Amino acid sequence: MRLKTGLFVSALVRRVFSEGGMAVIERRGAEEAGAVFIRIRHRDGTESLAAPAPQTAFDTARPDARLFEFRAARAEGHDVSEAIARESRFDPDIWVVEIETDTPEAYLDFSES
Repeated sequence: MRLKTGLFVSALVRRVFSEGGMAVIERRGAEEAGAVFIRIRHRDGTESLAAPAPQTAFDTARPDARLFEFRAARAEGHDVSEAIARESRFDPDIWVVEIETDTPEAYLDFSES
């Protein structure tokens, strides 16, 4: 059974903070099953956007895992904001979490593709 989105987000924020980083919930979505988008701020001023990976990326051994893929990598902040705005128009139940890190793979699982 998959972890509820609210619990996943809370755990992510706590983990980032416990390791001395910064994390904030920018937008709250559906508590049970909202899609999670991660705005990643890098030290050089650029941003990346991690979004849920497509179902085809999931491993049959871990079907309940949360996998992410990059929708934008080291882009300007306004480009990431526009991408989030497009996603929220399509699905108003999304979550947006902002973290500051140069190593998002330390906190998130990314699809191989």
